[in-house]
Amino acid sequence: MNEVPNESPTDERGSLLEVRNLVVRYGKNSTPAVDDVSFTIGHGETLGLIGESGSGKTTIGRAILGLVPVTSGQILFRGRDITRASAAQRRELRGDLRAVFQDPFSSLNPRRPIGDAIAEPLRVAGVSKLERAARTAAVLQSVGLPGGSADRYPRQFSGGQRQRIAIARALVTDPRLVVCDEAVSALDLSTQAQVLNLLADLRRGSDLGYLFIAHDMAVVEFLAQRVVVLYRGRVMEEGITDEVIRDPQNPYTRVLMAASPVPDPDEQARRRELWQVLRAESKAAAS
Repeated sequence: MNEVPNESPTDERGSLLEVRNLVVRYGKNSTPAVDDVSFTIGHGETLGLIGESGSGKTTIGRAILGLVPVTSGQILFRGRDITRASAAQRRELRGDLRAVFQDPFSSLNPRRPIGDAIAEPLRVAGVSKLERAARTAAVLQSVGLPGGSADRYPRQFSGGQRQRIAIARALVTDPRLVVCDEAVSALDLSTQAQVLNLLADLRRGSDLGYLFIAHDMAVVEFLAQRVVVLYRGRVMEEGITDEVIRDPQNPYTRVLMAASPVPDPDEQARRRELWQVLRAESKAAAS
């Protein structure tokens, strides 16, 4: 994988996304799935949101996308409060705020060519058929697939290619922010590397920002300039990615680092033992 500098860009235009004291509950008296979480994403920046299953990271992404209701707090996108945006207001945001999920195949109609799926948001926006075809071919090429792929069906592509199709669909509207929710976790290591390099290349030199949701610290280390570590809906640690990885301040961050897979079986065994010790420490620290 190519090296991506872990620097947090400054921008006089302010934050692209700002999440303030976000709380999400799935029942009136339930334990919060997200508990007082705050962070910002700058223009052209990637923020890694990392934690185990149940940490609340996917719920945060879905709250930003308007897929789950917010209990309290604020979500500001390009300075606009979208916390409780109406359906009509959400439609206005569709071009600027996009998503890539873990399983692209489930969101692709197996009976329709992938070009139709990619062009759908353009059709809804009233873009002409000729322009839709041109932009679909261009975005397919930008993610490493030939323009002629538009006439093929989802079953004719590999898992990695389908994830590229999902990225193309997210980018076809020239968005400002893409929420990537476990976008590479179902791929093998070689394909993961290809997709991560693609995401990094697409962001480099542009205003495109990513909220990159993952459970693997190694993946976040490669792509994200800053990282927020979550445990049971709460922020355990945040900061510049390199600094957090070099000198983690919270036991739970060390748990995630110990859980990252490595090719050396002896080192992997050592990490598993360390993971057990650190996990006990992190539970004590969070309680």
